[in-house]
Amino acid sequence: MRYLRLLFVVVLAAVLIVVALANRQFVEVSLIPAGLDQWVPGEWSARMPLFLIILLAILAGMLLGVVWEWLRESSLRRQSAQRAHELQVLEREVGSLRKTHHAPRDEVLAILDAPKPPATGTTPAAGTAALPAKS
Repeated sequence: MRYLRLLFVVVLAAVLIVVALANRQFVEVSLIPAGLDQWVPGEWSARMPLFLIILLAILAGMLLGVVWEWLRESSLRRQSAQRAHELQVLEREVGSLRKTHHAPRDEVLAILDAPKPPATGTTPAAGTAALPAKS
């Protein structure tokens, strides 16, 4: 599995390098449409290589996906925290019940609750057969 992951990273790096080498030309990137630049002061465009724009777009998509999943799973994290709290409460309760259950009991009750020994003399001895009744 480790080699498979390493192979994936190497292939991904090679693909990114090939894309970067194939898209080295500079392009103009504007953040504000051409009609609105007269009302917004400042320089809102830049010249940069195309591969940098591609990589930044991929990075922005990954970041957006991470934030989206973090927000989507917030209810699951909240439920997990509630269940962890409930588990701690139940573990404390079980611990206290174990302490009280294993506490020394009254001796009279212990004698009454003890298993009774089997009655002797009512069963035939081992190895002897009972005689059939005569009719």
